[in-house]
Amino acid sequence: MNWFDDIRKMHDHFKVHSTIKNMDNSTLRRLLDFRLSMIREELDETDEAFINSDPEEVVDGIIDLLVFAIGTLEIFGVDAEKAWNEVYKANIVKTPGVKESRPNPFGFPDLIKPEGWRAPSHKGNHGILNEVLKGEK
Repeated sequence: MNWFDDIRKMHDHFKVHSTIKNMDNSTLRRLLDFRLSMIREELDETDEAFINSDPEEVVDGIIDLLVFAIGTLEIFGVDAEKAWNEVYKANIVKTPGVKESRPNPFGFPDLIKPEGWRAPSHKGNHGILNEVLKGEK
């Protein structure tokens, strides 16, 4: 099982990549905005499922969030697996501890950045996002 590969295959199957190639930056920017709104919609639906104590829809909603999130990176040419690995490498070297500034009622350790910790870098792995977002604020 490889979620990143599955998303690529799904996009190939539905000809997403060939459609993207014909979009100008303005359209790609609107697409990114749309995809982000879909992620928010999936989160809202998952919240509603939680409120309604519906485990089936909670699971489905969380998976849909992952599909949209990974899929959005993939659509815009970001190597999501590489980005994942960068974040994982940065997180795994953190040490367990307590962050006084954040309530933690469950007793799990907070992940504390050790001396010299470096944030993950996604330099060179922005896909077409640099171009799509260029000059827009």
